[in-house]
Amino acid sequence: MYSVIIVPPACGPANDQVRIATGERITFGRAESDGGLTIAHEGVPRVAGEIEALRNFWLLSNLSEDQTYVVENPEGAGEHIKVTPGRLDAPVPFEFSRVVLPAAGDLLAFDVWAPRHAFRSVARQGLTGALTAPAFALDRTKRYFAVLTAICEPRLRGEPHAPLPAVEQLVERLRPTWPTVSRSSVYWNIDYLALKLRLRPGPDTAEPGQRVNGKKESLVSLALRFDLVREEDLLMFAAAPSQVVR
Repeated sequence: MYSVIIVPPACGPANDQVRIATGERITFGRAESDGGLTIAHEGVPRVAGEIEALRNFWLLSNLSEDQTYVVENPEGAGEHIKVTPGRLDAPVPFEFSRVVLPAAGDLLAFDVWAPRHAFRSVARQGLTGALTAPAFALDRTKRYFAVLTAICEPRLRGEPHAPLPAVEQLVERLRPTWPTVSRSSVYWNIDYLALKLRLRPGPDTAEPGQRVNGKKESLVSLALRFDLVREEDLLMFAAAPSQVVR
């Protein structure tokens, strides 16, 4: 049974997918090899790296002399890992990954598909005692969560380096489900989120005139890192006009 599927980059034949089973290992690089992935680009080393399949994840070895490889999670709003030159058997946990290789001024990428992750129930049935305090107490029905979702939207839609929306853009995005939204209300909710998520510095360390862009970047970084906002939350923007956030 095959465990991992490797899809070649744009410079390779689309039908040359490589399938490997648990415990199997292949190489990739400029040199042609039986059963391996050939990347025909002068900026790619002859033997650039190795991939090994292991159940529902895989290992990446960087065999280049001086290039760091980046493995992106296209479904993770900027989530990625770096594999430095000479690193062997770096574990990659993503179900769907994009390996990015710097190559003589170009950025080449190929995809790796791993099996669906296995999960167990996390319900604490039958346990007594006090409940664990929530890490982040967010109410998805409140306006502040709609503001947070709108700020995160560009990166949630698969553009990890997208610029964050300006306040004017946030107002327009929120108006269909929040008819009375204004610039001042968006600013207020951004400030409230920074305080609620403990991102606002204390009075002794706060810098005067902190820009709202810095707050937005901090909010998005925290929200996406810990999955406080998920792709399914974007459905609120497709809600009927009567479904107004409070």
